[in-house]
Amino acid sequence: MNQSTINQLLCTGHVPSDSDQGLLLGNMTTHGVLAKIEVKGHQLLLLFKKGESLSYTGKKMFFWLLALLILCGFLWNYKRQLKITDITDKYIFITGCDTGFGNLAARTFDKKGFHVIAACLTESGSTALKAETSERLHTVLLDVTDPENVKRTAQWVKYQVGEKGLWGLINNAGVLGVLAPTDWLTVEDYREPIEVNLFGLINVTLNLLPLVKKARGRIINVSSIAGRLAFSGGGYTPSKYAVEGFNDSLRRDMKAFGVHVSCIEPGLFKTGLSDPIKATEKKLAIWKHLSPDIKQQYGEGYIEKSLDKLKGTTSFVNVDLSLVVECMDHALTSVFPKTHYAAGRDAKTFWIPLSYMPAVLQDFLLLKQEVELANPKAV
Repeated sequence: MNQSTINQLLCTGHVPSDSDQGLLLGNMTTHGVLAKIEVKGHQLLLLFKKGESLSYTGKKMFFWLLALLILCGFLWNYKRQLKITDITDKYIFITGCDTGFGNLAARTFDKKGFHVIAACLTESGSTALKAETSERLHTVLLDVTDPENVKRTAQWVKYQVGEKGLWGLINNAGVLGVLAPTDWLTVEDYREPIEVNLFGLINVTLNLLPLVKKARGRIINVSSIAGRLAFSGGGYTPSKYAVEGFNDSLRRDMKAFGVHVSCIEPGLFKTGLSDPIKATEKKLAIWKHLSPDIKQQYGEGYIEKSLDKLKGTTSFVNVDLSLVVECMDHALTSVFPKTHYAAGRDAKTFWIPLSYMPAVLQDFLLLKQEVELANPKAV
């Protein structure tokens, strides 16, 4: 049987009878063509199915692959829903509890039954929080930029938690600082947000880390979508980029100790931190001290035009602070916490996806929100 005959048989399932090669085609059956091949005393019986094609095999493979993906999705979702038990004997420490996310988190976790230690910057914030919570919650005055204050607080927390250790550390304290074009600023304008948002967070973590390791607990660092995309000049964005880096290295270092480290990246939320009036006042104060050359380049109406642009984005601002607290809750109580949480509709649908896009697309979309300069060539 020559090669062309074999090829014709494999491709069509039908060849003319060839007694010299020992090939005999049987009758058509309900399943297809039955053929017997005899070469040098060896017989091979073949059944060529009617309508058999790669498309059929491909459809079966696609079906099983789809079923496998659905099963994996179900198991993944089920795994994320598994929760720890006995939270009533666990201690958590939260910074920045005067207002905003930290305040809501302290009240929420107190109601859930955790032993909450809430760090506030002001006496008034501490008093107001204690008035709204149970006797189980304790407050402490803490300035995260004061190393001695941080050390004393860590010693006091160690006394409070005893041998149980600290189950949860939520690094939430932060400031916005000045948001303005980079050439308006001095290095001092960068210092405050970096001191609070980065060095304060690191210092608190290092001092409380032995207690978290003892409990094999959780560390939750509140970053921002500004840790993914630089949307304004100033120290806030660099501080949050650095928090992301610290978070990732800490997560890998603590894995061997059974400590889970998570990072929360909120979008734009309506809090005291992002008060547009305060942000504008800071920008106006800097404008007054700018050189005539820079004022000429940007134009006298630059700040007013920036405010008008900002008003157009108010519909994207999240008002439900519980979206961030829900992420904290999952990171604290899930058997399998996530490494990163995006909080807010804008973060999930715009900022985080955009952070994966090419720089040319990021620049195009973000620069569309910038005010056109009056005379950029006046240098």
